[in-house]
Amino acid sequence: QVQLVESGGGLVQPGGSLRLSCASSVSIFSLNGMAWYRQVPGKQRESIAFIASGGSTDYADSVKGRFTISRDNAENTVYLQMNSLKPDEAALYYCNERVGLLWYWGQGPQVTVSS
Repeated sequence: QVQLVESGGGLVQPGGSLRLSCASSVSIFSLNGMAWYRQVPGKQRESIAFIASGGSTDYADSVKGRFTISRDNAENTVYLQMNSLKPDEAALYYCNERVGLLWYWGQGPQVTVSS
């Protein structure tokens, strides 16, 4: 059974930074694309960052230049560094792993941006 365990959510002031981590139990982690999504209650889940197995990355326009996705294949972990956070970016942030045609999700820790 695939498990994605996220950590790093919490409260941060506007303009502040936070780093999320997502540890995967998948043995072939290095072969899989990884992504981060976020969701505000009542709204659709939004894709914000993706990193391919080879390390290439893609970002939503709303986070380009402020967020960085990275991966450590030796640790089976993907990270999301978030800088210059805005109040409207408060949401549940989900880690996503794509194993072939199957997608798996983390538990979605809460990120709150407030003074």
